[in-house]
Amino acid sequence: MGAKKNFVLDTNVILHDHKCIYNFEENDIYIPIVVLEELDRFKKGNEQINFAARQFAREIDLIADSDLFSTGASLGEGKGRLFIVTEESYPEVLKRAFSDRTPDHRILAVAITLAQTKSEKTILVTKDINLRMKAKSLGVLTEDYINDKVTNMDIFEKEFSTYDVVDPSLIDKLYSSNEGISLSDLSLESDVEANECFLLKSSRASVMCRYNPFENKVRRVEKQRTFGIEPRNAEQTFAMDVLLDDDVKLVAITGRAGTGKTLLALAAALYKNEEYKQILLSRPIVALGGKDLGALPGDATEKVSPYMQPLFDNLNVIKSNLSYQGREVRIIEEMQRDKRLVIEALAFIRGRSLGDTFFIVDEAQNLTPHEVKTIVTRAGEGSKIIFTGDIQQIDSPYLDHQSNGLVYLIDRMKGQDIFAHVNLIKGERSYLSELASKLL
Repeated sequence: MGAKKNFVLDTNVILHDHKCIYNFEENDIYIPIVVLEELDRFKKGNEQINFAARQFAREIDLIADSDLFSTGASLGEGKGRLFIVTEESYPEVLKRAFSDRTPDHRILAVAITLAQTKSEKTILVTKDINLRMKAKSLGVLTEDYINDKVTNMDIFEKEFSTYDVVDPSLIDKLYSSNEGISLSDLSLESDVEANECFLLKSSRASVMCRYNPFENKVRRVEKQRTFGIEPRNAEQTFAMDVLLDDDVKLVAITGRAGTGKTLLALAAALYKNEEYKQILLSRPIVALGGKDLGALPGDATEKVSPYMQPLFDNLNVIKSNLSYQGREVRIIEEMQRDKRLVIEALAFIRGRSLGDTFFIVDEAQNLTPHEVKTIVTRAGEGSKIIFTGDIQQIDSPYLDHQSNGLVYLIDRMKGQDIFAHVNLIKGERSYLSELASKLL
């Protein structure tokens, strides 16, 4: 246990994780009153940040007493104390650098004052890079909120593993039989996780495989055409295999733009339409250019429609690969008409229980870890959830490639028997798209 510290929390940390105050061990937490003022403006609404603001207010209410504003309120055994700072001073050093008393500067003022008056080390915790730069310019210690950051990022930078097999007859057995072979028979040089996809090679042949944890066997993976979509490379073949496996209830597919993440997931969902009551496609709404939902014209459906258009585009790609008068096109149209194929914003998911649903969440890299948890806990009996996303294309200002919900999910779920992750490397949208993804 190191020396006790004082942590000053910014508003964005609380909106990112409304239970963050319990994650600082024995150290004390200071929340400037301006943070509560900012949270108050976020309380109304159906987005995750609105929920976080309300939940944090409830947390404060449960522990609030007179000590909260003087000697601090205990956060529990082995934890520090929580203080709400109501008395604000604006240090001279801050006045000279930033004369405007913005909320950020008022938070920074609290951190400076505590650093000057407390014997313990004071650290400002914020997910705002600009505020961290301002703090450093004034000599204030600062850091990002790293409790849910993923440190092992190797799995997002490489394709599937390849293992050499000494006995070529094992590969012959995989091709000649559908029963698979025992994992122990392969004597691989590294551990294989549940539902891991890999390539087996011998001196004369190779085979795509996946380890089935329920049977404790390695089985051959075959290319499957579903609703007009056929995998174009090994990674896509692996992805389609886990998407169609009913035992794998939770799937994460990562990869750059144009690698076919959403298209494969949608094609698999349509192929499995008779096994699920509903196919639900959704994605988070991340406003660009300062235009939030309130600024857009129309009712709720019309407001979210532009954000959902990429999902409709993928559906149109599938239709274009099918016969216009064919059976599969009629199935799609009937499902849309009967509300069995639904595309809607994630904001409408909260509070629902999704039973017998094939649920695809696109652009999951723009979700916080808590948002991902909220979505997964919506799953009822017979449901399957697919998260797709590109961890290098994050639009949320307070998330990065290590702290977003998609990488958090993969890091925490890897090795579970009902979970699979496939990383797509090769772009298949077009040569131009692949080139731009690599060079720009």
